[in-house]
Order: sequence, then structure tokens, then C-alpha cells
Amino acid sequence: MYDVVLLTLGSERDAPGACGSGGACCGGTPGADTAPTGQTDAGQPSSGQAEAEKCATERPRVPVLACADALNARGARVETITARSDAEIDAVLARFDGPARPDGLTWPDPDSKTRLVVATASDGQLRAVLRRLVKRYAPAPSKRPADLPGNRTLPDLPPVAVLPLDPARGGTHRDLAAQLGLPRDPAAVAAAVLEGTPRRLDLLRNDGGSVTLDGALLGAADDAGRPLHWRARVEVDDTILTDGAEPLLACAVGNAGGYATLDDVTLLTAPDPADGRVEVAVAVPVVVRSAWGRKRVRLEVRRARGRAVSVLPREGKVPYLDDGVEGELTRKRSWWIEPGAWAVWSS
Repeated sequence: MYDVVLLTLGSERDAPGACGSGGACCGGTPGADTAPTGQTDAGQPSSGQAEAEKCATERPRVPVLACADALNARGARVETITARSDAEIDAVLARFDGPARPDGLTWPDPDSKTRLVVATASDGQLRAVLRRLVKRYAPAPSKRPADLPGNRTLPDLPPVAVLPLDPARGGTHRDLAAQLGLPRDPAAVAAAVLEGTPRRLDLLRNDGGSVTLDGALLGAADDAGRPLHWRARVEVDDTILTDGAEPLLACAVGNAGGYATLDDVTLLTAPDPADGRVEVAVAVPVVVRSAWGRKRVRLEVRRARGRAVSVLPREGKVPYLDDGVEGELTRKRSWWIEPGAWAVWSS
């Protein structure tokens, strides 16, 4: 018989001040980088008011209740927990700690009889939990143990089952669960976590202290939908895709395929979350002349695959989406692949 923790995050946001990003979810204390609650669109409640209203009415979603019923029916002992802060996520993850090691490191228990289901309204919420797993189990470089694989900075993380809360994300705008072909029906998720097998996947870590499960898309458009030009040096291992002298329209960093296309442009051709490589593409507008001397702009897509990528903005701030979470890049950011570092329960 297994103990199953069915974890829901108390905020649907994964942004500064939200659960999993160094701040707080419902009922917690926001971090220093949280936007002032008084800044709001006309006629809308402040973010603090909206959060308080959401917390006051927060109840388990129907898929969560259905999954808990299915787990109980299969003989599991189920505990449903809503985490509203990093500390509350950490308290859940502590249940997966292994026995004490001679080197004093906290390591996951490979024989744990406790299993984790993460109910997610977005890929950012799943990432919030994985980020805390990395924070818990990744040793400092000075304490790197001899039994850690040479191509990894952290041990095998405990497998998680994913319970999508938004059926629409399995359609046109596919979330990571849809891309991986994971079950979306609560009963099927229950069967996978109790009777399935772990499917190991690559994880992207970055020097900003976070992780990426799907990918990142750098760039932005104006109010009319026209892409804005920006400049950055983009390197993949020893390959320089652009040195920062030419304008870019977009840069995709792909572990999976969430950012493989941009409108009708194919950026990434074969992103694979289990091949030990990250695929990177930059879209560069190139001016060419026709035989008649007329100028036109052609979009050139340059691609490379490797173990690490760095993006160094040359001017200003570069907006981006990382697992669906908005941010701005103001200095160099590096991602590197951790082959097979995390896993999902799959039927």
C-alpha cells in the first residue's frame, strides 16, 4: 500500500512573489520583488485584494477530488495538501528524504513508499515544485559526492505524477503533460502513480537559480503584434549562433516542444526531453536583394544542439517566457542540461 500526497499550489501564478519563486502563495508573506498591491488596471481590484479573495474561496478542484477518490478506491492512503508558500512545498518534499548519509547530504529515498501527485493549472506550477526539489537535493559544488554522475549536478529526483487541471491545455495550446502524452483523466493519473513506471526526463537548470521543464522563448512584440528587434550573443556549447551585432526577432531554448514554432515559423525541429541535449534557435531578419534590385526581408533561422546555452543581452531588457512564466532578461543567463534528472509516472 502506498501513501500518496496530492499537492495543489495555492496560487495559479508562478511569478515574483508567487508560490515557488521565493515569495508566498495564499496566506504567506510576499517577497521583496513583489509588485505593489496598489498598482492595478482601472476598475480592477489590487493584486493583494484579488489574492485574498481567491484564498478565501479556495476549494479543491473537481479533478483533485476525483483523483483522490480513484486513489482511495485502489487502496492508497491519500492526503490532499494545498501549499501556499515555498516552505509548505518543502514540508511535503521532506517526506521523500532518504536515510542519513555519511557525508551529511540530504538525498531522496529511491525506495520510498510515498508517491507525489502535483495538480497543475500551468506548467509554471509544476516547475515551482521541481525547483524546490532541486533546491532540496542539489549539493553545493564544494560538497559534490563521488557517487554523483559526472554529467549531473544533482541526484535522480523523486518521480511525480501530473494531474492537469485545465483540459483545454491538452488541445491546441498544449501543456507539457500533453506533449509527453501523460494521462489527463483523474482515474488514469491515479492508475499511473500506483501501477505505472517512472519515465526519466532531462531537466534544464540555469544560473538564475531556477529550472526549465519545457523551454524558454525570448523576444516580444508591440501592441500591433509586430516582433521587436533586440540583440544578444547566443552560444550553444562552442557554437556561436549570433555575436550580438545583428538584430534578432526571437530565440527559443527547447527541452521539449512548447516553443518549437512561432506563428508560422518553425524554430525548433526536433526537441526531445530525454535525449540529453538542449535545442536552441535564433530567428534573424536578413535583408536580401532580388534580381531586380528590390530589397526584401528574409527570416533566417539558425539552430544548434548541445549541453549548455548562454544568452547575453547587448542592450536593454529582453522579455521572455520560461515554461509560460513571464520575465525580463537584463544580464547573461546560462542553461545547462541535467540528463534524466527528473521523472514522471507514466502508464
